[in-house]
Parts: sequence; C-alpha cells; structure tokens
Amino acid sequence: MPKRKVAIAVGGVAALGAAALLLPNANASQDQNGQNAASGATGAKTLKSADASDLAGQVQKILGDAFAGSYYDSGKQQLVVNVVDGDDNVIVQAKKAGAVVREVDNSLGELRQAAKTLKTEATIPGTSWAVDPRTDKVLVTADSTVTGAKWDRLQSTVRSLGADVATVKKSAGSFKTFVSGGDAIFSQAQGGNVRCSLGFNVTASDGSPAFLTAGHCGVAAKDWSDSQNGQPVATVDQATFPGNGDFSLVKYNDPNTQAPSEVNVGNGQTVQIKQAADATVGQAVFRMGSTTGLHDGKVTGLDATVNFQSETDPNGVDTVTGLIQTDVCAEAGDSGGSLFTQDGGAVGLTSGGSGDCTSGGETFFQPVTAALQATGATLGDAGAGAGGQAGAGDQAGAGDEAGAGDQAGAGDQSGAADPSASAGGQAGAGDQAGAGDQAGAGDQAGAGDGSGAGGDQIGGGTDPSGAAGDQSGSGAADDGSSQTDTH
Repeated sequence: MPKRKVAIAVGGVAALGAAALLLPNANASQDQNGQNAASGATGAKTLKSADASDLAGQVQKILGDAFAGSYYDSGKQQLVVNVVDGDDNVIVQAKKAGAVVREVDNSLGELRQAAKTLKTEATIPGTSWAVDPRTDKVLVTADSTVTGAKWDRLQSTVRSLGADVATVKKSAGSFKTFVSGGDAIFSQAQGGNVRCSLGFNVTASDGSPAFLTAGHCGVAAKDWSDSQNGQPVATVDQATFPGNGDFSLVKYNDPNTQAPSEVNVGNGQTVQIKQAADATVGQAVFRMGSTTGLHDGKVTGLDATVNFQSETDPNGVDTVTGLIQTDVCAEAGDSGGSLFTQDGGAVGLTSGGSGDCTSGGETFFQPVTAALQATGATLGDAGAGAGGQAGAGDQAGAGDEAGAGDQAGAGDQSGAADPSASAGGQAGAGDQAGAGDQAGAGDQAGAGDGSGAGGDQIGGGTDPSGAAGDQSGSGAADDGSSQTDTH
C-alpha cells in the first residue's frame, strides 16, 4: 500500500486572515487592565505571547502561595503577575525575573473555592466559569438558554460569593460542542455519519502514528475515515468526555502513515508545529477549522468549567473541566480543530462554545499539554516532507491519497471538504441535531433526533440549507441513504 499522506489541513476552506499570520505583530490586541497594571513598571521583560507561559511558571515558583494568577499584556508585551500578601523579597525576585507585579485582594485559593461553590450550587446547562486574572475574579457566563428560575438561581449564587469575587454575564448564543475542526474526518454510527475533525498529529506511546481530536468525537464513534463514505483509516485508542477534559487519541491503522507536524492555514501557507504550549490569559492564538477557516483572538480564562446540555439525558448536564476559554469564534464543524500560536505552539483542541463568527461568542478548548500527558502521546514530525508531503498547502495533487480529513485530493470537487458538502465543507446539509445532540456521547445517528431542547445546536450558521431549529435531519445524505451529523 502506498504511504498515506496525512497533513493537518483544511480541505478547500477559505483560510480567513491567513496572510496576517505571517506579520510580526499579527492580531496584537490592547488590554487596558494590563496597561494600567504595567504602567510605571521597571525592569519588565518584553515578551512574545508564546514566551509568557514560561515566565509565568518561573515566577509562580518564586512567589509560592503569594502567586494569584498572571496574564499577558499584549499592548506592552509584558507578563503581569498578581500577588497577595507577598513578602518584599520574593516580589523583588519576581520583578528581577522580568514580570510586572500587581497586588490583588483574592488569592487563587479563594477564587477556586468560589468555583467549587458554583459547581455545587449552580451546575446548570448553559453555564460556564473561569478565573480571570485580569479582574481578579471568577467570570461566570450564562448562555441564552439560562432563563427564569435557572437564571435567578445562578444570579443568587454569584451574589452570595460577593461582587469582588465573581461576576456574571449573558452570552447571546448557546453552549454546544463543535464537532469537526481543521480537517474533516467521518465515522459511521447508528446508521448515520458523524463528522469531526483532526487536531494535531502525534506519536502514540508505542511509537505508532496518531492524532488528537475532541473527546466527544472519540466517544461518538470508534472508527474514522478521511471521506464521508470511505473505509476507516484510524481507530480511537482513548477518549475522555465529559469530565476532566475533552480529548481523544486516534491511531492510524497503517503504521507507515506519514503524519507531518504542521497546520495548513490555506493560501499555500503552513505553520510548523514545534511543541506543545500552555496557554496564558491575554495570549494571542489562532484557530483553524473546516467550517470557518482561520480565525484569531486571545485567551480569556484558564481552568474553565463548562456545563453542556447532556447528550444522553434531556434533564442532565455534561460538565467538562480544565478547559481554556477564548474569544476566538467557532461554529458547528470546527470541533477537534487546532488552536495554536504564531510560532508553532500547539495549545488546544476545539471543544465547544456559543455564538458564531458573525456575532462572536465564547469558545472553549482542551489544553494539548493535558491531553498529551493523559494519553502518553508526543508531538513531533513523523516523516513530514517525505515524498514531497510537507509543501505548504499541498492538498490537491491528483492521486494524492488524503490523510484524515484531507479532502482536496483527486476527485474532490473544488477543494470542498466533501463533494456533497455545502459551503463551509459541511457534509450532509440539513442534519442539525437538537441541543445536546452533539455527536459526543449519545448523538450518533444525526438523523431525525428532534428531542434536544433549545432548537438547532449544531447547524446554526453552518449549513446554508439547515435552518436554525431544524431537527429533522432531512437532506443530510449525499446519496439519500446516509446522513451526516456535523458538530
């Protein structure tokens, strides 16, 4: 068998903003809180956002219990570190290390205790919370489904914590998992197709080629193909969802699979993935997805808890902890995709969120570092470039056997992720499951599941032919015989 080319790519999707990725100061944003904190600071290092995480870890060791979080001030390109009750000696050491030191009222322990209270008293579908070091508070978010008694309960819990400890805001959309991402991958489950996406190519602990994707994808189905009705090319080895994370390790069936460590951002450009990187609040990041292409934003919170509507129990909650919160937009079909830094740091895997790339919203990501640690996999180049496979945007060669989700090989019409797909590469137009029906645990059919509350949780803004609230699944098949559940 010929060696299968597997690139982390986007099949025929317009990579929005790809050119900006190459600019020295691409997508730098202003953080007023950080600017105020950093004003008058002396000796602070000027850092790239990707380097801020390393300094944060160093300063946290110096400060010990006095450390109360940190964030990257992108305007001044400095790391701001919060401290409580720190002695002058360690504060001086932190400043010498290159950080801007800011005294705050709430310790990390107090903020984490507030998060525990929220978990006990306000685990409501459509809510999330994360520690925001810029405000020194726990930021609580409620989506559009949190109304009536649920909203009153959430507000009451937040008020009990104190205005100086927690705040709550409303999100216009609804929290849902976004199965799909950088590359489209497909699986058959309960009579219909499930669509997810490849995140980062890795090497499994036994040395075999593999990739990371969202955990709700691995829970949804075990065998994955690179085309809607193709033969499986990879098999789920491990999957976690819900609980402490949302990640899957999927091994390629062919041990000779070449899986270059790169992200194809479109327009003939690729970003080499060099290492896994921890996220820092305020850090500039980029997300690649098969639905919406390349988008950028910044990290807004760490160790976030998200309460998705349960995919198996209409009255239940799928709670996921330990996620990265960002303001990078995403839509249905972007789950599992790559969150990375400009200099090639693998940061996260798209999990879910609210809103879309027109109105914006919150999006949550599984940290790559945690997924690697849990699965025993490693990032690295397993043969990139062999046989001319590392070329930027090399996705359309005739006869090219595409890897997982590489949809632009021979026969792929116009580079779309699937010949039957609508704009945005959404195979199976119209299969739009209800709330909680997210091709994670529970939603495998994708067809006709109209039990989910809250209308169309998957298709809104993704499939031009699937109107919001369309739960019939009609018209999903490319040949009339199978249906695709895009997440």
